[in-house]
Amino acid sequence: MYAVIETGGKQYRVQEGDVITIEKLNAEVGETVTFDKVLVLGEGKDVKVGTPYVDAAVTGSVVENGKGQKVIIFKYKAKKDYRKKQGHRQPYTMVKIESLGGAAPKKAAAKAETAAEPVKEEAKAVKKVSASMKKDELIAFAKENNIAIDEKATKAVIIEAIEAALK
Repeated sequence: MYAVIETGGKQYRVQEGDVITIEKLNAEVGETVTFDKVLVLGEGKDVKVGTPYVDAAVTGSVVENGKGQKVIIFKYKAKKDYRKKQGHRQPYTMVKIESLGGAAPKKAAAKAETAAEPVKEEAKAVKKVSASMKKDELIAFAKENNIAIDEKATKAVIIEAIEAALK
């Protein structure tokens, strides 16, 4: 059984027991990582292809964090006495794939979304008027909060009117 996962902007074909080198993750050695962006999962005739993702997860453990081999970038222009030498070592994370096809953690994401909605409503209520806001934004804010203002007034006058109404 194999899976095609997406991480770090790249796609990897993995099986259980594979050790892959991927873009650096914020995970310590020994931690378990879950890849929920699974594009293909299965073997033979029973292959599931996602649109874009399959409802599954691939888990693995971090084996190593490190840097790849140095790449030399040498820029040169003939007859101009211009030479520039630069090096780069790309950071990576080595992951050993432990299991394929576990259930994707959708319930936690759904709970996070429902918990995030009331926070957004509170954020709107806490939003304050500042001098850095544009005149159009101030007028829109006043209309949202049912504050009567003169739209032809200057920005400073509109701010004063809004602050007086909010007190």
